[in-house]
Amino acid sequence: MKERFNLLQVLPGAYKPFIELDKMLADTPLDKIQREMIKVRTSQINGCAYCLNMHTKDAIKYGEQPQRLYVMSAWREALNWFSEQDQVILELTEQVTNISEHGVSDELFEKAVALFGEATTAKIILAIVSMNSWNRLGIAFHKHPE
Repeated sequence: MKERFNLLQVLPGAYKPFIELDKMLADTPLDKIQREMIKVRTSQINGCAYCLNMHTKDAIKYGEQPQRLYVMSAWREALNWFSEQDQVILELTEQVTNISEHGVSDELFEKAVALFGEATTAKIILAIVSMNSWNRLGIAFHKHPE
């Protein structure tokens, strides 16, 4: 698959709104590993090799255990490796990423708010939406892993 044209050469400011959103989302009680977990799981679901390569490396750099990355797509089978917070983040990531299938359940939404509060839940959802946007750009423009 041939890489397509470089979006930044055609529209130099195209990434600016996404980068600004990501900067705002960095100010959250979630740790760096949890933020990378959102990026990795979203990229697994969407099949974005470019983003998977980048964010698995970042997750390991921040201290993520490679074993958790290996089983993340089957995290329900390894619940003892993922905290309650991690499980809610992963489930929310899956439901938001696959939103056209069933939406986001009231039960999960309420559990997230109870566990994280409204502001952090909002930031988690925005982080998932942001990563879905990055995946769509990577896939649409045939970005290849470096």
